[in-house]
Amino acid sequence: MMAKIQIGVVGAGRIGKMHTEHLMAMPEVEVKYVADLYLEPITDWAKKLGIPHITNDYRELLADPDIDAILVCTHTNKHVEIIVAAAEANKHIFCEKPISFDLSSTLRALKAVEQHDVKLQVGFMRRFDHNFRRIYDCVQAGKIGTPHIVKITSRDPEPPSKEYIQTSGGMPFDMTIHDYDMARFLTNSEVEEVYVQGAVLVDDIFAECGDIDTAVTTLRFQNGAIGVIDNSRKAAYGYDQRVEVFGSKGSIAVDNDFNNTATISTADGIYQDKPKYFFLERYQEAFQMEMNAFIQAITTQQAVPVDGNDGLQAELIAHAAARSIKEKRPVTIQEVKEDNQLK
Repeated sequence: MMAKIQIGVVGAGRIGKMHTEHLMAMPEVEVKYVADLYLEPITDWAKKLGIPHITNDYRELLADPDIDAILVCTHTNKHVEIIVAAAEANKHIFCEKPISFDLSSTLRALKAVEQHDVKLQVGFMRRFDHNFRRIYDCVQAGKIGTPHIVKITSRDPEPPSKEYIQTSGGMPFDMTIHDYDMARFLTNSEVEEVYVQGAVLVDDIFAECGDIDTAVTTLRFQNGAIGVIDNSRKAAYGYDQRVEVFGSKGSIAVDNDFNNTATISTADGIYQDKPKYFFLERYQEAFQMEMNAFIQAITTQQAVPVDGNDGLQAELIAHAAARSIKEKRPVTIQEVKEDNQLK
């Protein structure tokens, strides 16, 4: 019988807790540690799950020779520090997006991962969604020909708190970064140029925090395709997640996920349920699949499906988008690379 993969989770907010609970359901995994700066809110939860060790110092996880891998689910500003330390301790790493808000820091993390030959998977869970995977498979199989246009709609049901906005890194890094990754994934091409029209239409708190809450982004890809992403921090009807890829031979599109597909038709009108409410509900299965993929990469000694370079490319797009919002013009990825002395 194979020994279980020993995992330590760093950061036990809602994402960290969700990943931990998914891991606890996997027979080949043992969650040995949970680390969080604030122990009181998580102690009862961890005890109920039977997690043997709780600590406020993630270095305890890294010092344990039995730990095979860690999950980094902390605030973004701690990601690179933990990734570098984990790589130096020869632990495989799963890290929530983005790796960092600073390209030089992200590169430092990727260099440590490469030097110590450990795995790094970045948390772009939408790649594992059953709807979006269907689009990817159809595009890869050539069923719609050469992709010409990718259209992504991503709208939240409610804006986050002021405290969250202040540390989120702004819409390009916090929200739209998932859409940048999805656009790369579906077109199988890198982005060359980014142009964002952004506004504050939902809540003035975003302007106070130097952020936006509404945006339309156009992307130009190396293969000639064009992308359009529209974002809002508040869709009154629920979590709006739709994608279409149009190509030389046709198109493929997916709609929102609903709790049921029932349609009520009466003399007063035709009704159906609103979409699933938020990302934890909408992408529950995708979160499970991404964690399965991470564990499988460790057990089979194969490459992770979403690696550090995927994280880097999405961050490059986010930096270009942030500059586009500020300077009100198209920004090329090459500009961002040159300013950061990247090849």
